[in-house]
Amino acid sequence: MFHRAGVNVTALLEAKGLKKTYRMGKVLVPALQGITFDVAEGEFIAVFGPSGSGKSTLLHVLGGLDRPDEGEVSVDGISFSTLNDNALAEVRLHKIGFIFQFFNLLPRLTALRNVELPLTLADLPEKESTKKAEETLKLVGLEDRMNHRPSEMSGGEQQRVAIARALINDPKIVLADEPTGNLDTSTGGEIVQLMKRLNKEKGQTFVVVTHDPAIAETADQILYLKDGMIQKVNKGRKRL
Repeated sequence: MFHRAGVNVTALLEAKGLKKTYRMGKVLVPALQGITFDVAEGEFIAVFGPSGSGKSTLLHVLGGLDRPDEGEVSVDGISFSTLNDNALAEVRLHKIGFIFQFFNLLPRLTALRNVELPLTLADLPEKESTKKAEETLKLVGLEDRMNHRPSEMSGGEQQRVAIARALINDPKIVLADEPTGNLDTSTGGEIVQLMKRLNKEKGQTFVVVTHDPAIAETADQILYLKDGMIQKVNKGRKRL
């Protein structure tokens, strides 16, 4: 439980005292230096900062892709520190959606099969998983591109496929790492609009790491990261 605009709010994601250091040769490089913040269900949070500030490391730790040296992450009341690797993988599969800068689509699979893949991993029957993948691709405006492979699609279309894949398991939270960083300004703007629409209409919770002011300005909260520390927290403008 924490306060947001004077109201008691239950945290969906909690990060407490996160520290992470990497060794490069004989040099220790601190990536995170005591990060603490909370995210409520339905919020759109932007993590904004220069290259090397620790943004991607933070996202990996929040998503359970990497473990912190110190500190704690919990999602939907589940503490990551209590989980072994297999249990943590189950949490990622069912509770967290990921969107990456370079899409990370499988080149030999169609858009439909790329989106369907997490449901296959979750052992959902094929007929049911295909139907849900079709519905999710329609949600992101790709009903006419379902049978196209990544090489047959534009960058914006590939990112929409990646967003559909992130949403397919109805995750509690979506973590996005520079989702517009590999797109031109116009296409990136369309992706921002899509994420904000999903946030508004579906109440989908987002934490987005970005250099893009267009994303930061539309967020509920902006976390400014520098040298592995949160320098300040501002409210976004919530523009669409």
